[in-house]
Amino acid sequence: MQSSIRIMSMMEEARIKTDSLKAWLLAARPKTLSGAAVPVMIGTALAYIDAQPITQAMGEQVFSWLAAALCLLFAFVMQIDANFINDFFDFANGTDDAETRLGPRRACAQGWVKLDSMKKAIAATTCLACVIGLPLVWYGGLEMILIGALCVVFCFLYTTHLSYMGLGDVLVLVFFGIVPVSITYYVQLHTVTWQVLLASLACGLVIDALLIVNNFRDRDTDREAGKTTLIVRVGSKAGLQLYLGVGIGAVILGGTFWLNGHPLAFFLPLIYLVLHVFTYLKIKRIYKGKALNLCLGETARNIFIYGLCVTIGLLLV
Repeated sequence: MQSSIRIMSMMEEARIKTDSLKAWLLAARPKTLSGAAVPVMIGTALAYIDAQPITQAMGEQVFSWLAAALCLLFAFVMQIDANFINDFFDFANGTDDAETRLGPRRACAQGWVKLDSMKKAIAATTCLACVIGLPLVWYGGLEMILIGALCVVFCFLYTTHLSYMGLGDVLVLVFFGIVPVSITYYVQLHTVTWQVLLASLACGLVIDALLIVNNFRDRDTDREAGKTTLIVRVGSKAGLQLYLGVGIGAVILGGTFWLNGHPLAFFLPLIYLVLHVFTYLKIKRIYKGKALNLCLGETARNIFIYGLCVTIGLLLV
């Protein structure tokens, strides 16, 4: 049954027209957008609950839904930009081979999107992200320009250099955890608390699971291509434990919510942890090959469930 579905999927992909709307949709990798949404969701929820006492004391609303929407839109566009950059440079550098690739098919490698078209798309999405982020200067100050510039620079550096040096996981913790959660909070209240920092670190750990399973699947081809990811460095056994550990670590860090009067934000993510453990056991059982892509999809689902559980737990007081 699964082989029949796979054959049908391959036949459908073979019919994709170059530079068509479907080709661009696949290149944007919509499933990865959960990693962009979750940090902003958590940062927004934290800012909203902390803004309420200030609003009551001042008699005017200090929380801005427009600023929150801009943060979310910026995160979405930057994620798509990062996906385009990754697609382009991995193919241009010869690390994305359509024949040997284990992961989901990529637009440039499959010929769905021309390299020249992808160059233009990268320029367009980078500029669009800057345009969307610029109004955040009104809410967060001129420092938002520096933050935006760093996001753009490291978006390029990740694929072109840092992922080959085993620093991808560090970048995930910073740019999918600390930066988006903290900055989403900062543009609302112009400060960052210890609770926010711990929540941002937990968020980064949860999202890093996506990179871990991706690199676990590609460990052999990455080693051959000279791409020294963290999984290549530590080995398969430690890589499996790392996947399990980031989920457990994130939930433990969530204890800060309980200590600050939001116990549901600690207990609801236990649902995520159960799902995370089940996915870990599946990765351990499958261990190698394209079948691990199923675990990639499950991990993306788990990330969104974590963000939803934390957000609901914070808002239900």
